[in-house]
Amino acid sequence: MNLSHSSLRRLLSHPLNREMGVLLLLLLSIPAGARLSPYFLDAPYLLRATGLYAEAGIAALALTFVIVAGHIDLSVASNMALTGTLLGVFFGRMSLPLVACVLLALLASLLMGLLNGVLVARAGLPSLAVTLGTFALYRGIAQMLVGDGSISGFPEAFNGADQRYLAGVLPLPLAVFLILAAIHGLVLHRSYIGRWVYAIGTNPTAARYSGVPISGTLIGIFLLSGLMSGIGGILLTSRLTASRYDMAMGWELDAITAVVLGGTDIAGGRGTILGTAAAFFLMTLVRTGMGLADIKIEKQLVAIGVLLLVSVMLPNLLQRRRD
Repeated sequence: MNLSHSSLRRLLSHPLNREMGVLLLLLLSIPAGARLSPYFLDAPYLLRATGLYAEAGIAALALTFVIVAGHIDLSVASNMALTGTLLGVFFGRMSLPLVACVLLALLASLLMGLLNGVLVARAGLPSLAVTLGTFALYRGIAQMLVGDGSISGFPEAFNGADQRYLAGVLPLPLAVFLILAAIHGLVLHRSYIGRWVYAIGTNPTAARYSGVPISGTLIGIFLLSGLMSGIGGILLTSRLTASRYDMAMGWELDAITAVVLGGTDIAGGRGTILGTAAAFFLMTLVRTGMGLADIKIEKQLVAIGVLLLVSVMLPNLLQRRRD
């Protein structure tokens, strides 16, 4: 029995094996979903459903960097909303060319990330407090710009990103997510930037003495978080065909859940893009299956919450027993 417990502790304490746990749950969710509804095994439907959540997944990719570095960004969904709102203002009220509107909106999302990064890295403020403030600030500015209404009238060439397919198979938002996941994975796991991020999250003091540019790296990852949120905001605006201040409401929790459920340590120093991507697909399959079974949204949230609590608590409990 002791050998069994020891083996289980070693299994779950290794980051890769924690990812394998999420991948196992992902595989198990397929027959479970099929039992809830026969339509669950319709591959084209599943791909379309996954595309509906891709924007939160894109934000989660950059958020993995932030959390691995030992910080948090609660403003990602508000960034999406303000980016989409600014896109509507630039196009619908200022009549700028659509390409210029998209570029300006993405520039604004970068500036939102820069503000977070500067306040955390330069001013030394805690990221939780900073991004809690910008969480309200960005959403408030979006509401000031459009009120409770919306801005629509985008050209057909822009609308309906989820109705466009790469190679006739992958919905465009999902394709963008997969491409960005590959890029994020290469940077985090195969570059010196990724090593800096892990070093900062593991021990910032030791990282500083080792020559890691902590301030620049932190600003860079918050810039990345801002940009990915902006891309998500553009895709969401295209999918909804309108800009509203309440777009992506509550999606910061979805993004954080995907990162933590995927095995990233909320205290920093450990985590992978593979884990985040696997958790994103797991959450999507769970919600899709329960949605097909006409299970109410509050029960879907309970299921996601249970998955998250188990993923966080089990390794910690085993670590305590080992200590």
